[in-house]
Amino acid sequence: MQFGYTIVYVPDVLASVEFFEKAFGLKRRFVHESGYAEMDTGATALAFATHALGATNLPAGYVKASHSEVPLGMEIALVTDQVAQAHARAVAAGAVSLKEPVLKPWGQTVSYVRCPDGTLVELCSPLTP
Repeated sequence: MQFGYTIVYVPDVLASVEFFEKAFGLKRRFVHESGYAEMDTGATALAFATHALGATNLPAGYVKASHSEVPLGMEIALVTDQVAQAHARAVAAGAVSLKEPVLKPWGQTVSYVRCPDGTLVELCSPLTP
């Protein structure tokens, strides 16, 4: 078994792609008019799909991060050596700051933002054992 990708269901795929480009400097890898896109994030892709596509995949429904008052109990973690700068860039692009960068006891710097589409993103420094 190998982890393939994460798909986040969002109201507007292109808006999420553009936000992730502006806020985090990621590049789009694939965009399809059916309502699906992937970001170039290395071996494991971050993807976005429309809620309409999500409804066809999960007809019984799901909790939409974009409609939730609080973040869902899952996050996307993006690793950077410049957590404070990445946090500020994301907020300037329209993310909501949930937790400013802090140094964890294990030596990792971590912050949290919530994207306009409701996605919870952890910005963190590399974990060094």
